[in-house]
Amino acid sequence: MAIVFVVTLFSCEGNYKNIQKMNLKDEAPVAVGKKINLKYTDSGKVTVNLLAPLLLDYSNYEFPYQEFPEGIVLYFWEEDKKSVITADYAIKYELTNMVDLRDNVKIITKDSIVLNAKQLYWDQKNEWLFTDQDYTIKFADGSYNDGAQFDSSQDFTIFLSRKNEGVQFIDKKETTNGN
Repeated sequence: MAIVFVVTLFSCEGNYKNIQKMNLKDEAPVAVGKKINLKYTDSGKVTVNLLAPLLLDYSNYEFPYQEFPEGIVLYFWEEDKKSVITADYAIKYELTNMVDLRDNVKIITKDSIVLNAKQLYWDQKNEWLFTDQDYTIKFADGSYNDGAQFDSSQDFTIFLSRKNEGVQFIDKKETTNGN
């Protein structure tokens, strides 16, 4: 009797999931959020604040993702300094932890670096940013790059640029002492 009950229980659960999927319209999100104001905390302090007018959650797909079709604003706090990321469109892929930011992407870091790009990919797992689109970046020391294609660490301590023009400032003390 117990075996029949267990088999019935698991078969009902499988059917319930299939019924849930059938109730969703083709290509419809599993959830829709409006006026999103999501706060992440660490030890009682807000570390990240995500704001978005609209969130479409497609976690019911085989390759789950969350879409922000009306844009996104992210605030990051670290040691009482704030960084901001904005974009007119964003999509976050759950399985890869990749975020695709598009249209009027702007990053202002806590160290006063300002990046503007048409599109930017953010690999959250490896803390890496990259694009193959046009961009401009202005560093805190006044140096800047205008170009297409770059790879960078999330904190911009490593910045590899291709096809660019700009002005870079070099510390003569470091170049003469370092040979």
